[in-house]
Amino acid sequence: MELYLERGFDRTTVGQITERAGLTTRTFFRHFADKRDVLFLGGDELRERVAQAIAAAPAAWPAAKAAASGLIVAAAALQPGRAEARERRSLLLATPELRERELITFASMAAAIGEVLRARGSAERAARVTAEAMVAAFRTAFEYWGEHPDQELTQLVDEVLDELKAAFGSSGE
Repeated sequence: MELYLERGFDRTTVGQITERAGLTTRTFFRHFADKRDVLFLGGDELRERVAQAIAAAPAAWPAAKAAASGLIVAAAALQPGRAEARERRSLLLATPELRERELITFASMAAAIGEVLRARGSAERAARVTAEAMVAAFRTAFEYWGEHPDQELTQLVDEVLDELKAAFGSSGE
């Protein structure tokens, strides 16, 4: 992160990253496909934690409530990394290829949520639209959190989800 902030993402090389980290280039490529992966480290684990939380939600809960429980787990996991999230956000805003990668990451999260919702009994289309809406709400809260560091991400996720429910005129329960 330091190198990216000092030099910019485009001007930072894998060689510079490995030198700063005290690794060989070979070791780097054992763990990362490219230098973008460094900024998205932990995404697979987070996606799995979200899926597990949704799967563990009470069977009687509607899909949106179950999905929301997973997003709260994600928010709680990300909360301690607030400073890094702000720095990462500034890099994403300045680098189109990173924004593209972020969109892919969010799409992957939506696909995982949809899969778990289907496994819980939601119809295909309902699972998909619920997952996409929940991820859009989470993304909105996450971006707002980056601009308003005095607020807690879990609270922002709750607020954005409430705003989404209100927009559709439903309590979501």
